[in-house]
Amino acid sequence: MFSLSTTVALFSVLTVAFGQSGPWEQCGGQGWTGPTTCQSGWTCTYSNPYYSQCLQGSNPTTTSGGSGPVQTGVLATAPTTPPSTAVGKLPALGWNSWNAYRCDISESKVMLAANAFISLGLKDAGYEYVNIDDCWSQKSRDSNTGRILPDFSKFPNGINGVASKVHALGLKIGIYSDAGTQTCAGYPGSLNREKLDAQTWSDWGIDYLKYDNCFVPGNWSDASTPPNNDWYNSNSAIRYRYMTAALSTVSRVMQYSICIWGNAHVWEWGGRVGHSWRMSGDSSPTWSYLTSIINLNAGRLSSTKFYAHNDMDMMEIGNGALTIQEQRTHFAAWIFMKSPILLGTDLTKLSTTQLNIIKNKELLAFHQDTTVGDPARPFTAYSGMPSTSPPEYYSGTSSLGTHVFIINTSGSTATKQFTFSNVPGLGTSGSFRLHDMWTGQDVSGTFSASSSFSVSVASHDTVAYRIIKV
Repeated sequence: MFSLSTTVALFSVLTVAFGQSGPWEQCGGQGWTGPTTCQSGWTCTYSNPYYSQCLQGSNPTTTSGGSGPVQTGVLATAPTTPPSTAVGKLPALGWNSWNAYRCDISESKVMLAANAFISLGLKDAGYEYVNIDDCWSQKSRDSNTGRILPDFSKFPNGINGVASKVHALGLKIGIYSDAGTQTCAGYPGSLNREKLDAQTWSDWGIDYLKYDNCFVPGNWSDASTPPNNDWYNSNSAIRYRYMTAALSTVSRVMQYSICIWGNAHVWEWGGRVGHSWRMSGDSSPTWSYLTSIINLNAGRLSSTKFYAHNDMDMMEIGNGALTIQEQRTHFAAWIFMKSPILLGTDLTKLSTTQLNIIKNKELLAFHQDTTVGDPARPFTAYSGMPSTSPPEYYSGTSSLGTHVFIINTSGSTATKQFTFSNVPGLGTSGSFRLHDMWTGQDVSGTFSASSSFSVSVASHDTVAYRIIKV
């Protein structure tokens, strides 16, 4: 007999083949270019103008949505509390349950991931957050207290029980909710219940909140541009600002992840409200997703700094049919753009090669640098360089020096090159050595500022170098 997770995985393969979205997957919304129908037994259910999702059985009531009226009078009283600076200086490293298990989540699966952090050396590499996504709660709140209740069939010891076990391993735990009336899978949302829910999570020992964007009442949507074109004062931002304020009132410090899918110009205000913010819809284990999110984020990198990170969504390493080269690029791009890295697979099934990718010490050191918070940015690597989408050449600095990252976006092996004097910050004189961050070995030879370096890069692969001045 198939388990739910096995059945969902099988349906996902079949629905991809027939051009349909699988269980709980996105099936519509502004800018959505994927399937717009769901497998048999699942209905494409409207949530808001930006998101429709495949839900099963008796679907939650949705709002009529569209460009509803603005919330009159809310702006004058909206909180302006900034996010905590006691956490979130560096982009998060951890794991999230959604990509691996969807709604088939349980205490045993959370603890499987937490224990894998220890046995696979991920904790030693810096990974710390073990995050529970949607479907962890009961469908109704406690009738007396109004609090969200865990689904005790999935979490027999409650969320506080699993939190205690995760903390005993020296790790941190995250939870999921929604800045709407319901979560994307139809469980209780936290809109208008922010203080109560923040206190509940604090009582349970929660360290991280992923806050989604489904089932938003029409009067909380943005009819047009906000007052003075300031998106910090949009209805969308204000919904998330209420949770920022609520989190500031509880004793437990939580990292705050704004899951708003790149809507409402979030990169303009996200750093004033949370520690990271999603830049797009849900990830998928495809090369097309990787290139699209890299390209999108390449134009928004000025928003990323200490305590503020563009979120390119959860890792797909170990999922789908990504080649090893594509998985290297997946990891490297999240690294050099300083996106949060939340692994999203059954960690016990990762190969040695995949583990070596996600535990690479030198790449993680760039990502977790406590001296330099800026990401790498596109640069013109040599005279006459053609433009590509996404950009292929990036440079950035760390406490160890200057770095160059090169993606081969073509479908075949290609020679890539850069001139040292073109790398920002190196200048037009001096001599340099080149260090391969993947292998931990120096490249043979010494280079002058006017020298060009060429390397053969496999299709969809990424090379990473640190430049050492000699």
